[in-house]
Amino acid sequence: MIMRVFQVSTHAGKEAEFGRFFHETAIPLMRSTPGIVSVTFGAPRAESPTEFCVVMVWQDLESLKAFVGEDYTNAHVHPDEADLVRARTIAHYEMVEA
Repeated sequence: MIMRVFQVSTHAGKEAEFGRFFHETAIPLMRSTPGIVSVTFGAPRAESPTEFCVVMVWQDLESLKAFVGEDYTNAHVHPDEADLVRARTIAHYEMVEA
């Protein structure tokens, strides 16, 4: 399994608009995507009011690529978020059983 950590920083003043996108579009989309084992969403805290995070666990690399394409190392950007986001980071990890 593959853990994908996706962090987003919005443009100042766009937090509420991105929050709506996050709840109305991103969360339902991710929860209904084939190959997702789990998905956890993080909303901003007071010390970082423009930062959102999504931690996804994918069944396998093929499932992840089916969703984002062959170049899975880059962020998959939904058209509705393109003008709201200042920066994105993405990282991948092999899932380890504790």
